Amino acid sequence: MTATTPHEDYRQGIAQITEAVFATMLELPVHAADLRPEAGHYELTAAVYYAGTWKGGLLLECSLGQAMEWGSRLMQIPAPVAAEDARDSVAELCNVLAGNLKPLLPPGVGLSTPSVVKGADYTLRVCGDTLCERLHFADPWGDFRVTLIIG
Repeated sequence: MTATTPHEDYRQGIAQITEAVFATMLELPVHAADLRPEAGHYELTAAVYYAGTWKGGLLLECSLGQAMEWGSRLMQIPAPVAAEDARDSVAELCNVLAGNLKPLLPPGVGLSTPSVVKGADYTLRVCGDTLCERLHFADPWGDFRVTLIIG
């Protein structure tokens, strides 16, 4: 049986964790934001899956331009970084977000290694596939989002 926690507990946690991770790792202040009309051009999606007593996944979706800027900050090299380094940076950020969210989940949950999909024409299915929370954030390069899915 999969344990669940009320969704409202996750929203605040995701927002706080995302803001803290971006501030600490990238020295980049971000805040949860309403979906802007120009939002939604996500070229990269990083995913980390949860398994064990609670199943699901965490997604980090952003533009390639954002990923290149984030990679530059993460690796402390001039922007823009190579596309491969940008993908690796998004994977690392997603992994850190998922790891920091793990204490809010029921005990006995493990993490997968991150994976990254480039493009927008794909379908991702997590067993159960229930959208739990989707938060939009903004940085100087645009909108990005963090999604928690319950499996």
